[in-house]
Amino acid sequence: MIGVDWGTSSFRAYRLGPDGQVLDRASAHAGIMFVENGRFADMLRRTIQPWVNAGERHVLLSGMIGSRQGWVEAPYKPCPAGAADLASATIPVAYDGAEVRIVPGVTAEEAGVPEVMRGEETQIIGALAEFGEAGLACMPGSHSKWVSVEGGRIVSFSTYMTGEAFAAFSGHTILGRMMKADAPADPEALRRGLARSGDPGGLLRHLFGVRALGLFGKLSESGSASYLSGLLLGHEVRAALAAHPDRGPVVLIGDPKLCDLYAQAIAVCGGVSRLVNYEAAPAGLHRIGASVQWTSV
Repeated sequence: MIGVDWGTSSFRAYRLGPDGQVLDRASAHAGIMFVENGRFADMLRRTIQPWVNAGERHVLLSGMIGSRQGWVEAPYKPCPAGAADLASATIPVAYDGAEVRIVPGVTAEEAGVPEVMRGEETQIIGALAEFGEAGLACMPGSHSKWVSVEGGRIVSFSTYMTGEAFAAFSGHTILGRMMKADAPADPEALRRGLARSGDPGGLLRHLFGVRALGLFGKLSESGSASYLSGLLLGHEVRAALAAHPDRGPVVLIGDPKLCDLYAQAIAVCGGVSRLVNYEAAPAGLHRIGASVQWTSV
C-alpha cells in the first residue's frame, strides 16, 4: 500500500511492503497550506503515480489533509481509539486509479473541554511496540501532545501550547527585550529555568523573573531565551507527569532535537524517558491500513 503523512506544511509519502517496510519514499513542499485551489488529487498524483503504475491500489492519508481546510473533513474519532477503530472510520475520496482513504483525527474531553489531534494518532499507533500494555507518550512541537495508551488504544491526551507560547513571549512581550534573538542555546540557563519551574508561585509569576533577573544582572541577554524555554518546558512537564503518577518511562516521538530537549526536562522533573528511534508515521499507516476494509483488490 501507499501511506501519506500530509500535514499543514509537510508532505511525506511511503510505498510500504506487506510487513510495513518502507520500499520507497517521496516528499514535497506541499503541505495543505501550499496546495492551491484545493487541487489535492493533482498534488497526490504527481507524487505517487509511479507507484500506482507499478500496481499499488490502496492509498491511506493521515494528518491535516483530513481537516476542515484539507481535502475532505474526516470527523474526529472519540477515545478510546486503536488501529481498528481508526480503520473503520476512514473516509474515502475520489481518485482515479487507486482507492484513497483518509484517517480520522481523534478527540477526547476533560472537564467539558475537547481535545483534538490529527496525524499524531497515526504515529502513536506506529509506536505501540514501545508501550506494552499501557504507557505515556510525549510528542513535542508547537502544540505538544501527551498521550495515554492502554491496551493498544489511545484513551486520553492533553495538549500544551509551549512552543507557541515561547514564540509569543520571546517575540511579542517585554521579555523579548531582554534577549538576544540569535544567541546559541545556553544549557546552564535552561537548567536554571527548569529548576525554577518547580518553585511555588506558578508560571505567571515565574515569567516576570526573566525580566527581573536580567535587570539585576543575574541572567544574561544571551541566556534569557534558554531560561524562558526551561521555565515553560518545566511547567509543561511537571503538570503532565503529575497527571500520570503511575506512568512508566515517557515514550518520546518526533524530531530528535526536540525530543532530546524534552528528555532533559523530564529527567530534571523526576521522570524517565526513552526515544522512538524509527519513523512512527509509516509504521502507523501500515498498521491502520492492515485493518481497513478496502473495496478494491
